[in-house]
Formats: sequence, C-alpha cells, structure tokens
Amino acid sequence: MQYEAPATIDAAVGLLSKAQGLARVLAGGTDLLVQLKSGTLEPDLVIDIKRIPEMTKLVAENGGFRIGAAVPCAVLGENAAVRKLWPGVVEAANLIGSTQIQGRATVVGNLCNASPAADSVPAMMAANAIATVAGPNGKREVPVGDIATAPGKTSLAKGEIVTSVFLPSRPAHSGDAYLRFIPRTEMDIAVVGVGVSLTLGDDGVCKAARVALGAVAARALLAEDAAKAIVGTKLDEKALAKLAEAASAACRPIDDKRGTKEFRIKVAGVLARRAAEKALERARGK
Repeated sequence: MQYEAPATIDAAVGLLSKAQGLARVLAGGTDLLVQLKSGTLEPDLVIDIKRIPEMTKLVAENGGFRIGAAVPCAVLGENAAVRKLWPGVVEAANLIGSTQIQGRATVVGNLCNASPAADSVPAMMAANAIATVAGPNGKREVPVGDIATAPGKTSLAKGEIVTSVFLPSRPAHSGDAYLRFIPRTEMDIAVVGVGVSLTLGDDGVCKAARVALGAVAARALLAEDAAKAIVGTKLDEKALAKLAEAASAACRPIDDKRGTKEFRIKVAGVLARRAAEKALERARGK
C-alpha cells in the first residue's frame, strides 16, 4: 500500500487521477482505519489530506461557515458561532462516536463513507449544505444529499475529492434539530435519524422547511412531503401529525438485526415530529 500526504488540493487530485487500483482518502480515519484493520478494505493508495491548509480550516463565509474536509467534529462542537447558527448540525456531529473519536472524525468523512446511517448527513441535508468537489476538470458544487448514491458508493468520479462543506446563512426566526434512535444510550449506529430545519415568518407561520431522513433507505433522503406538511402552518397538532405521517411514508427501509421495516417506519414519524418541535422552539428563540 502506498501512502501519500500532499500539501495542496491540486496535488491530491493529481494523485487520485493517476492512481492505479483502489485509492482512498484519509481525513480523520475513524472509518478507514477500522476497515483497513479488519481487512474489509485493501487500498493500493491512501492519501492523507491533513497537510492541506484549506482542508483543516473552519471559516465564516457569506453569513455561513465553510468546513474543511479534515476539520474534526470536536472543532464544530467547540465553535459557539456554528452552534448558534446550525445547532442541529453540531448535534449530529457530536453523536459520531465517543469524545475521543470526535477529535478525529470529520463530517466530510462521514459523508463520503456513504453509510445510510451517517448522523451528520441528514442534518446537513436539512441545512441545505453544499459540498465543494475538486477534480481534474476543476471544482463543482454539489448538494450534500447527492454525494452518496448507495451504501459505500458515491457520485465522485475518478480523481475527485470533497474539499469542504458549506453551511449557508439563514433568516431570522430559524431553527434546526437532529434526533436519532439507537438501541443503546450512546456510541451506536442510528436505526433512524431525522434532521429538520425550518423558518418562521413574523406571524409565527412556517414559511420554509426541510426534512431529511437517515437509515431508512439506501442513502439519506429528503422527505419533501413532510416539509410541505408544516409549511404555511404554525405547527399545530394537525400539521405535526401530517408531518409524521409523510415522514413515515417516505421511508424505504430494510429489515436487519437492529430494527424491522415496520419499526423504522414508525420511529421515523415519531422522530420527525419531535425534531420539528425542537426546531420550532429554537426558531422562537427558546
């Protein structure tokens, strides 16, 4: 196995473009190193991106924040401005493994590992986050939800790498939240995860919303009908019930040892409602 630690994005793209055989990018390594140790993955080339300055920075940009691909989740959790703007995204990042893991794990790594149960992905999708992808043909902007295509598979072409994720600015009276169900109290993989983001008008009526679901399909998905159920309402009982029903209807889960299809479908609706209520409280400044 060949190991490289380039100092620029262009150098990393060049290495990936010329790679013969299987190439993998090392950000935090909390997924990749486990796969290497277990023997489930044997890459011919590993490219460590932690020496690339742009990859290690968390910076304010246009009222939002750009998160470099090698920025650890712990850095997000320690940044008061990010916590204030997108608390749901930070909540999701802080659920990735233990405190020690969060010192290495990154949301971009979580995204590109392409697990349907990744915690940060539904939260970032609800936030309408955008990934910047660099490749042989330059850079392109991609909605976070379009990176994973199936378990362990991404839309990245040969030579391409996600360099950062951008969390946009947001209007006043906005709030978001992420909730998940796991069999244990902590450090487990989501059986269901739900991210909700919403914005209220001055009259308290919801004028925009996004609802994203994780671990209920081959990749995280937007539940557009669930979002529509609360737009134009004050999230009263009737609207929340429709939200839960639509979230459950959007699920396409599998049966496995951690949960049945029926269980996941039911829990998705329950969590969508609870996450919406939490986002509503935040939008109201509570």
